[in-house]
Amino acid sequence: MTDDVPVQGLNEVLARRYLTGDEARADKVAKRHAQGRRTARENIADLVDDGSFIEYGRFVTPAQEQRRPLADLVVEAPADGIIGGTATVDGAPCAVLSYDYLVMAGTQGMRGHHKTDRLVETALRMNVPTVFFTEGGGGRPGDTDLPGVCFLDLDLFAIWGAARIPKIAIVSGRCFAGNAVLAGCADLRIATADANLGMAGPAMIAGGGLGQFAPEEIGPVNVQSANGVLDVVAEDEEGAVEVARRILGYLGARAHEPDAPSEEQNLAREILPHNERESFDVHRVIETLADTDSITWLRSGWAPELVTCIARVEGMPVGFIANQSTHLAGALTTAASAKGADFLDLCERWQLPVVSLVDTPGFMVGPDAEQDGLVREASRLVTAGARLTTPLVGVVLRRGYGLGAQAMLGGSTHRPLLTVAWPDAHLGPMGLEGAVRLGMAKELAALPAEEREQTVKEETALMQQHAKALNAARVFEIDDVIDPAETRSLIARTFVRAR
Repeated sequence: MTDDVPVQGLNEVLARRYLTGDEARADKVAKRHAQGRRTARENIADLVDDGSFIEYGRFVTPAQEQRRPLADLVVEAPADGIIGGTATVDGAPCAVLSYDYLVMAGTQGMRGHHKTDRLVETALRMNVPTVFFTEGGGGRPGDTDLPGVCFLDLDLFAIWGAARIPKIAIVSGRCFAGNAVLAGCADLRIATADANLGMAGPAMIAGGGLGQFAPEEIGPVNVQSANGVLDVVAEDEEGAVEVARRILGYLGARAHEPDAPSEEQNLAREILPHNERESFDVHRVIETLADTDSITWLRSGWAPELVTCIARVEGMPVGFIANQSTHLAGALTTAASAKGADFLDLCERWQLPVVSLVDTPGFMVGPDAEQDGLVREASRLVTAGARLTTPLVGVVLRRGYGLGAQAMLGGSTHRPLLTVAWPDAHLGPMGLEGAVRLGMAKELAALPAEEREQTVKEETALMQQHAKALNAARVFEIDDVIDPAETRSLIARTFVRAR
């Protein structure tokens, strides 16, 4: 009999372990699949390397034994609706957590909070990036076994918010209240096309007397992408996991060999239009500099006048920030300034070197521009660049004017480790035509109307000659004027030396 005890104990463990898996709830899983969705365990399995997941707290049950039979909780609410542990992705360590929508709509239970606290603190102690699948409906009111009044002393939000590790949230389906805050506190948010993300779900909105709304009306992806809440939108959960794996790859310790440059990477000399007033797509410039198929575009739906992305240059992960002349001529609006400041802060936290591609007439100024706090966000962009400790390289592609250009370069052309310009670039304290009109205001006012515009045109042409990149380099306001084909190599060599 004594020899059978360990076996009996193991059998009980294995039986209970089975009940925590998807195989034990085939009907719920089938319903989930019919909705075109995957389970929490399926998403985790897709993210991490096979056999690498070490799970924490799989046997935890909800704190509801005063109102529900324990057997019911074991079967119907495995792991208290939160699955998590440590793993590897492409061989690099990470932590991963996922609310389980098949357990009480992915709501946050009291014991589940103990698990998430434990897991985030473990990730901090291990100093590993963490991926959090945040689908769910927020706090769960039915956990009666643990008495309390307000439950505002929960630690998860403070621990997760303060965590100085790379934090990636994946949002799919319905993500409301506390679950949405966890997504919002992440460094980077990936969402599926069908996601809804909001500070409150329908019940809380109705309870506040604010009306009746369907879940699909609250924070849909088209809204949250356009306002900058979401960084990447993927078609479905499979696509979202693929993006997360690629982003984790930028953070992994494993060295990446640079992909062989494509033909497009040799076209840097031909990208800029001959007409300096003609716009061009700066995405193509980034594609000539980055390794093939290495780019993840961020916040594409918000403030398109500024482009941000993470990519690789000769195998090294790099952040790119660039003015986009096809939108508002690349002027820095309030939204673009906020987008840029957020991105530079992300690169600082993740210690990614930054390449800034400058082609801007400056900040978008005027009474209308000030309505949404331009001074606040413009100054935040300058501050974020000035505070960078990670390497910065600046490349003036075409126009580098005024405070906008300085903001793109960390506050000064001498702030980056290297500041270069392409041959046809111009730099100045403000837009050149505006400088002529301001500096010659009295002279222009004295001229007959028919001569005024011709004089402005001629003086602007003279100032443009003076503002050429070669003249800025001659007085050492920038470090060099380069052949565009050299750009990728100069960036890579500078960052290697900065290590």
